Amino acid sequence: MTGDALIRIAEALERLSPAATSAPDFASADAFAWHVLPDRLDPVRNVAKVDIGLLIGINRSRDTLLENTRHFARGLPANNALLWGARGMGKSSLVKAVHAAILAEGLPLKIVELSREDLPSVSRLLAHLRKASHRFILFCDDLSFSHDDQHYKSLKAVLDGGIEGRPDNVILYATSNRRHLMPRDMIENERSTAISPSEAVEEKVSLSDRFGLWLGFHPCSQDDYLAMITGYCTAHGVNINNDILRAEAIEWQATRGARSGRVAWQFFTDLAARHGVRL
Repeated sequence: MTGDALIRIAEALERLSPAATSAPDFASADAFAWHVLPDRLDPVRNVAKVDIGLLIGINRSRDTLLENTRHFARGLPANNALLWGARGMGKSSLVKAVHAAILAEGLPLKIVELSREDLPSVSRLLAHLRKASHRFILFCDDLSFSHDDQHYKSLKAVLDGGIEGRPDNVILYATSNRRHLMPRDMIENERSTAISPSEAVEEKVSLSDRFGLWLGFHPCSQDDYLAMITGYCTAHGVNINNDILRAEAIEWQATRGARSGRVAWQFFTDLAARHGVRL
């Protein structure tokens, strides 16, 4: 092969390769969203969050995650956390509320949201975060895996870190409706059909074991549901008779067939609109 041919091949490969990503400006915001194609960390100026004082019925999880995050922000040892359980009970809201509470205490801390679909790129993201002088919560919302999903292997790069180890300035908080991040029927199916049942699901099931904190979220009681709505009314200045509020709130949850923090907020959104209150 001639020298000219080699040069043309090299130039073609250079055109195909992604452009080098410039170092992110972490001083520009406290929150970022990671995107690929091309790789970039986009600053998020206004995070959609709920005040931590308005999260009702999850006191133990709230206090545990807040203390763990406070330790991390101060440079002390802290655990990765898996927030799992019932839908709409404030798992992702708690992560964002805790981050805001830590900032309010004057402790510097960044949060970076990573979507499940972008997990294969996590090593490139960690390379950026490892070089920074800041401390980061790496937040992955609604995390779960199906039987043919290989993304969980990328997650291990965050939890275990390979040879280099997880960067000291990064901690992972993930939310999931499943405690083991995979459907129960899939676990049972693989155990029953595999040549070595114990090894068939060990790799995936053990993934959740790598989180130092497991924080469970369960369906709320009617008292907690009503307390959430009352808290929203107080915080946003909606004045309504307690008996009327209770009756309307119970009717709303009956039509939805469920009680949760999400249902409580949806009812309050409707209530605020009917009272002319802007949120």
